[in-house]
Formats: sequence, structure tokens, C-alpha cells
Amino acid sequence: MARIEIDMIKKFVFETEIAIRISNLNYGNHVGHDALISLMHEARVRFLCRFGFSETDIDGKGLILADLAVSYKSQSFYGDKLKFEIGTGDFNKYGCDIFYRATNAKTGNLVLLAKTGIVFIDRTQNKVTTIPEAFLSQFS
Repeated sequence: MARIEIDMIKKFVFETEIAIRISNLNYGNHVGHDALISLMHEARVRFLCRFGFSETDIDGKGLILADLAVSYKSQSFYGDKLKFEIGTGDFNKYGCDIFYRATNAKTGNLVLLAKTGIVFIDRTQNKVTTIPEAFLSQFS
């Protein structure tokens, strides 16, 4: 079986810790894949907020996810804290990739590597638009 390989960036510009809640567990008594994606979303929102942005307002423009790739490396359980590191790369005219590395904050075990492709939109016209200069100047 071919596995997804993510060409991870070298430099992360943000990190945050998120505690695993009981509602993140699946029937296998570990964090489910769907919960990990939701935790990535929380980490992304924190990342944007740290730099004065939100998903709906980055210098007047919004962002949407165009794609997602995740490579799961180890399990997480109730009570664990995950350290998410986030950075950006692969810029083009309309967007970029946001990269995620999550590790167990206590053990250092790698939990996942991931990236989301984002595209910027003009919400008033509901059309793809160029990357806001405020975002470019911060991360490119």
C-alpha cells in the first residue's frame, strides 16, 4: 500500500498545546482521525489569531481549505496534551499550504504530520482572490 508522504517544512513559526478530551476518543479508546482533524482546525485558528487574523478576515479576505493530507504516526489518549507546530509554505498566487506537526507534549512521540492547502477568497463576490499582502509579509 502506498503511503502519503508529506514534504515537511523546516521552520515552524507557531506552537500551541491542546489537551485531549474524552469526546475526542473513538471506540478504540484512542483519539479518532476525525477528532485529530478538528484539533488541527483549533490549532490553525489559534495560529491565525496569534498574528491578528481569522479564517474569515485576513486583511478583508477569507480563506477556505482546498485540500488536506494527513500522515498518522502514533496514537493519543485521554489526558494527553498534543503540541502542534505550524508553519506555511508552497505559496502561489491564490494561496499556500499550512503545515502541522503534532507531538505528545510529555513523551515527544510524533503523532501526525499534515498539511492543508488554503485558497483566499473575496467573500463579497464569493470568488478566489490573491493572497492578502498582510499574510504574505508575515509568512512568505
